Amino acid sequence: MRVVSLPRILVTAGEPAGVGPDVVLRALQSDFAAHIAVIADVSVLQKRAALLDIDCNIQCLDKPESVSIHTPGRIQVLHTECADTVIPGTLNSANAPYVVRTLEIAAVLTRDSVYDAIVTAPVQKSIINDYGVPFSGHTEFFAEFFACDDVVMLLANQHFKVALATTHLPLRNVADAISQDSLCRQLRIINRGLRDFYGKAQPKIAMLGLNPHAGEGGHLGREEIDVLIPAAEIARAEGINVTLPLPADTAFISEQVEDADVILAMYHDQGLPVLKTSGFGHSVNITLGLPVVRTSVDHGTAIGLAGTGKASEGSMIAAINEALCCARHRH
Repeated sequence: MRVVSLPRILVTAGEPAGVGPDVVLRALQSDFAAHIAVIADVSVLQKRAALLDIDCNIQCLDKPESVSIHTPGRIQVLHTECADTVIPGTLNSANAPYVVRTLEIAAVLTRDSVYDAIVTAPVQKSIINDYGVPFSGHTEFFAEFFACDDVVMLLANQHFKVALATTHLPLRNVADAISQDSLCRQLRIINRGLRDFYGKAQPKIAMLGLNPHAGEGGHLGREEIDVLIPAAEIARAEGINVTLPLPADTAFISEQVEDADVILAMYHDQGLPVLKTSGFGHSVNITLGLPVVRTSVDHGTAIGLAGTGKASEGSMIAAINEALCCARHRH
């Protein structure tokens, strides 16, 4: 096994017409105790740095293994060429294969243990699909590449860690997507992920109810009685420290959540509004269940901000730091 003193981090620059190149360039003006390589088109980074008046030293790596310790302002690049001209703020589906290729390179290099973690800048899913490449998102891409049947989306900031039982589903479909089996699998992934990536010997998981007041004893829905409580009891029997379903409207101000390592929300807009209100722009998306560390920013491509200098690098800095933390614990 390769032994290094500092983690090796790959950063994919995302949609070239969006703010991905902007936030990567600005974030890497900061100091990180790691070897960091960016997978991107060198010319895109050079032109964006000139446009934003960012003073940096952009270097092409001759091979992935030659990355050295990061110093502020030095951008070490694994060059991957765009198919067509990149204009900040103007989407071009011709460059969709380039975006997918950067993700493939990152997946291969972490699979082969050349690098320890992946940090992803945002991509424009619609453009990739318009080109004819089916693409649901980063999470699904890496899950398929690594042949993972189940992964869990975890979002974190300095206040909370929130995992999601369901992600991007219409609200009317949420209840049908939650089962005892799916919850048990997710609880195992969360428990293992917090052990492996955060060094928690026995993570405490606070589970939110699905219905108002956690179903109020079945008067406001039976999902807690029929699905959530049985899943929690199965997980407890396996040694997982999880609460019974908590009423979501008061959970985030309760002692049980204050003492928890992670909150398991039943659907996207149950947990994320609180997390984003408490730390938007400095939150991080982590994929649990993969055999590698993968983190991401908490925002989209922000096409209208590309090249303007108005995009904040805060979430990218947080995502790199989170990847460093997870990689250190994992090894």
